[in-house]
Amino acid sequence: MSDSIVHPLHYLTVRREGTTWYFSPGDSIFYNPRNVPVSLSLEDRLHRFGLTMSKIAIELFRIGGGKSGHYLVDMRRKQYYYCGKQFEDIRTKLQSLGIGRPDPIENSNG
Repeated sequence: MSDSIVHPLHYLTVRREGTTWYFSPGDSIFYNPRNVPVSLSLEDRLHRFGLTMSKIAIELFRIGGGKSGHYLVDMRRKQYYYCGKQFEDIRTKLQSLGIGRPDPIENSNG
């Protein structure tokens, strides 16, 4: 199982541990129609979508009640999701949104 998540540029993964939010812009991007430089700082990327880390943290707290675990942010649509406690829960949430699919090699019986 890989410990990285490949996702479109307009998604952001966030982890909450205790009282701290950890923002992970990711560098495994597969859909970037506006050719935005992936190397942009997180603040610059958020600015392009009219967001700040504070705004996102408030919304994530609203949906999850400050619960520890992994969250997903669709920055383009301003939609926020609680994924679960495990890193793999992010991948499951993306798949439930129609992004990605299970790895056929990891799921084979042979």
